[in-house]
Amino acid sequence: MFLLKLRSALKILMALSVPLCATGFSQAQVITVKGHVTVVGSGSRDRAAANANAVVWLTPIGQSADPADLSRPPATYYQLVQQGKRFRPHILVVPVGAVVEFPNHDPFFHNVFSLFDGKRFDLGLYEAGSTKTVNFNSPGVSYIFCNIHPEMSAVVIVTQNPYYAHSSREGEVVIKHVLPGRYELNVWHERCLPDTLKALSREVVISPSSSSLGEIPLTETGDLLAKHKNKYGRDYDAVAPADSTYAQP
Repeated sequence: MFLLKLRSALKILMALSVPLCATGFSQAQVITVKGHVTVVGSGSRDRAAANANAVVWLTPIGQSADPADLSRPPATYYQLVQQGKRFRPHILVVPVGAVVEFPNHDPFFHNVFSLFDGKRFDLGLYEAGSTKTVNFNSPGVSYIFCNIHPEMSAVVIVTQNPYYAHSSREGEVVIKHVLPGRYELNVWHERCLPDTLKALSREVVISPSSSSLGEIPLTETGDLLAKHKNKYGRDYDAVAPADSTYAQP
């Protein structure tokens, strides 16, 4: 009789514990969030291409994100490769705490720096075949350039969680596996002014019955990254074609 009562009590405790676990972050229902980006003011540029490569991400407000996700160190390997006087990829999204490598695959020197928004750093001059690293330890947008080659530019966007997506050529945005909760909507596009993007930030509530970000209009201004100065705040010096240190053979 005692064993029967004990088994019955254990079954009741197990039944009561299920709804409590279901309310935790790890068991919460995840949601696919969708939206649509439309870039206006592009003139004669390809409309589909203009809508591509916007980055949309959700920043948790309060306890919207799993605390374990925010404290867990990134496991993915990240690189911004310098090759052909280009950074590849041009746009990179990483979580807080990510270490990004900057390998030099060109047969000449580079000098990678970022002295604007986001992470500020200057890797100095380094030769072909070598690499340097940067720890992106806080959220933000970093504009990255080479102090030798003005045509080189890249952007690293650091987010607090994996709730982000690049827009497609059709402007579609799909963010998967989002936990229900309150978030700040953030948007970035390289042809839009910072004030324009800041004005688009707003609070959204994600739930099974509210999973759409709606239409996100972006007004472009021009190729903002092409107008940058060197790391000293001056125009770039012209490179002599015969200078094999900096020019591609």
